[in-house]
Amino acid sequence: MNKADAQARIAKLRQEIDRYRYQYHVQNKLEISEAALDALKHELYSLEAEHPDLITPDSPTQRVAGEPAKGFVKVQHQTRMLSLEDVFSEEEAGEWLARIKKLDSRVDEDGLYAEVKMDGLACSLIYENGTLTLAATRGDGTIGEDVTKNARTIEAIPLKLRQPSSKEIASFITKHHQDLDYKKTENFLEHQTGRFEVRGEIYMTRSGLLKLNKDLKKRGEPLLANPRNAAAGGLRQLDPKIAAERKLSFFPWQLVADIGLKLQSQEDDLLSLLGFPTNPYNKLCRNIDEVKKVMDKIEQDRDKLDYQIDGVVVSVNSNKRFADLGIVGKTPRGSVAWKFAAEQGTTIVREIKVSVGRTGVLTPVAVMDPVQLAGTTVTHATLHNEDEIERLGLKIGDTVIVEKAGDVIPKIVQVLPRLRTGKEKKFKMPEKCPICGSEVKRKQGEVAAVCSNPRCFAQEMASLSHFVSRQAFDIRGLGGKIIETFLQEGLISEPSDLFRLEPGDFGGLEGFGEVSSNKLVKEIQAHRKVTLERFIYALGIRHVGFETAVLLSRHFKSLDKLRQASIEDLDEIEGIGEVMAQSIVDYFSNKDESKRLDNLLTFVNVGRATSDVGRGPLSGTSWVFTGSLESMSRDEAKEKVRGLGADVSESVSKKTTFVVVGADPGSKAEKAKRLGVEILGEDEFLKKIAT
Repeated sequence: MNKADAQARIAKLRQEIDRYRYQYHVQNKLEISEAALDALKHELYSLEAEHPDLITPDSPTQRVAGEPAKGFVKVQHQTRMLSLEDVFSEEEAGEWLARIKKLDSRVDEDGLYAEVKMDGLACSLIYENGTLTLAATRGDGTIGEDVTKNARTIEAIPLKLRQPSSKEIASFITKHHQDLDYKKTENFLEHQTGRFEVRGEIYMTRSGLLKLNKDLKKRGEPLLANPRNAAAGGLRQLDPKIAAERKLSFFPWQLVADIGLKLQSQEDDLLSLLGFPTNPYNKLCRNIDEVKKVMDKIEQDRDKLDYQIDGVVVSVNSNKRFADLGIVGKTPRGSVAWKFAAEQGTTIVREIKVSVGRTGVLTPVAVMDPVQLAGTTVTHATLHNEDEIERLGLKIGDTVIVEKAGDVIPKIVQVLPRLRTGKEKKFKMPEKCPICGSEVKRKQGEVAAVCSNPRCFAQEMASLSHFVSRQAFDIRGLGGKIIETFLQEGLISEPSDLFRLEPGDFGGLEGFGEVSSNKLVKEIQAHRKVTLERFIYALGIRHVGFETAVLLSRHFKSLDKLRQASIEDLDEIEGIGEVMAQSIVDYFSNKDESKRLDNLLTFVNVGRATSDVGRGPLSGTSWVFTGSLESMSRDEAKEKVRGLGADVSESVSKKTTFVVVGADPGSKAEKAKRLGVEILGEDEFLKKIAT
């Protein structure tokens, strides 16, 4: 691949990896498998290694993860929680070692430390004088979330460190005498004074998930998909009782404390002395061959383990040499994550069903014979659209390879046509909606097939669920099953019907007594007033997400002006493209939608945008934010300038007034330089909003 081709490929890879990484780390979901994402990252890392002059600060290889989730106090890590380069074979692991040996030929003379790579949630534990005072998630590597109350519910995490006996201290020092500052280590183990940090992985056992799902099923609550998501969801609950119910556990992998040890991992015996559970597979190895034996043993036992793993972390064992090797971007040279190959299996596609979403888009889903992948039984895989089926060459009855790395959505990656019997059938997207029977249309230039009936039951149900969602009207207690029941019973057919409901309307339905009926109606009536941006978002206009709703509310100031806007009016707004503008105009010009909107407005009072406080000192300016800020989150920064009258955009143009650049900025900073837009550091930004 020549340099020009490499540059183009790198640009594409960065764009997609950034999108997927945000989904996974911030939204806790992923459209593709982890194995596929790992492969994209690995390809990007390799291309940048071949062309180091093409590495830029906005590359995904230079970042750690997404932004911290909202709803928790932000915590700044004392030192960054780094990510690791991935390797997938003994050959690649050997190449990693050869590379770092060019920098220091003796990096492995103290051995290599192999640690099980847990598939959980990274966490930092802060101890002061031996007592747990803070627990924080990785977040973006620099800023995490304070989850101390939840971490305290995990029995594997000591609330106070264990005090080793004199005999144990003496034995430990004897074993490691060549590597230790004797007095400093003895003082540390005896008194545990000062502030230090333990980093590791919070996880949920497979058996724990089975038990929890049994309890959830008895209570009629939704089941949890897999241990990793259960652990992440439990740790991010504002109510620590939920975290406690999930019986989470913890394995440490690093003690951040200067106690004289040269060992990168501090080997497990030190952490055991302090009261932490340790993984029996972790081992000090003399060379890559011995690491491979550890890898093989773990992979052999993988399905028998009560927890999920995805490989082995291999580190230079000398702490000094590890530190001297330094960091490339956001990955330490002295460690790699040697990952297992993605789990794959073969099965037969028995049927292709079609689901209908909120905007009417038809999505084909493969129904397959059950296959065990990554410790779960897989029976369905999304096929996205008709073009994807054509690309795969898939027929009903085909034998296929399904891939599932870790705990993400299964994916059909290959069809095995040589196994065909001749009875296979070609799939054709239905011409009529499978839910309402209306005509299915496909716009020129688009891959999506769409039900032409905006009143389709499936669309109505998804649309109403969207209407009551958190960023829209935020009406609690109206889940999908309740909305489906109300639709089937004829109690509602559009959003305005929700505000007409009286307790007696549904009091006779199963699960609705007098108290619960009154409570739900009271909750609905309490949400008659809503801000403009929430209202716009709640309408469910195709292509209009929450950020776009904010842009529209700030620009037009009122719903009436937005309803009357033309394509030309919308084109003037930075961040609104041609397709989006057409979708907005089509929505408000539709007679049925206008009637439903008028019905809704008889019950709802639409206020101004949350941030629309009239003119302010920053009126007439347009701001773009990139990178992580220390003093506040990007969302908080956006609200600050909006509150002072400014506009906020997601893209840089000649109309942009300021670009605020934090740590690890993206390509927006470079574009701002090219366009001559004024760039502000965080200190300059804080001064601007203080005036």
